[in-house]
Amino acid sequence: MAARSARADRRIYLDKQNPAVYRALLATAETVRKTAAEAGLDRVLVELVNLRVSQLNGCASCLDVHTRAALRAGETTRRLGVLAAWRDTELFTARERAALALAEATTHPEQADAQDRAYAEAREVLSDDELSAVIWVAITINAFNRVSILSKHPVRGSADR
Repeated sequence: MAARSARADRRIYLDKQNPAVYRALLATAETVRKTAAEAGLDRVLVELVNLRVSQLNGCASCLDVHTRAALRAGETTRRLGVLAAWRDTELFTARERAALALAEATTHPEQADAQDRAYAEAREVLSDDELSAVIWVAITINAFNRVSILSKHPVRGSADR
């Protein structure tokens, strides 16, 4: 097997390679944050959606960023610790459960039955504005996940272990 060149193994940081596109994605994220707030979604719920989608996609960089953001917003370490198994706990409200299911359905749209169930359940507890905002949050973090995963953005160690 021939040795791979260093160039072939090196990933480009998409955000650095095309900064104008990345700035547009950041602007989209800011608009989505404002839309979510205007719809009445609190920051904790938004960060739970960001984290659950990032868990599903396996994006270490986004998990790092949004775990810290969730803690700053007042989320507990207990709930963060069980987020991957949220369905098996009583720690999340009906609104949060609906948002998490909708976020999962947005991340895996090929699962039509799960998407239909999640949408129907969300309609029971979320307003139209809230439902739309949750989907936009999930779409946006999915985009950031792809940028970070394909760029192989590192998560570096720090003193705050």
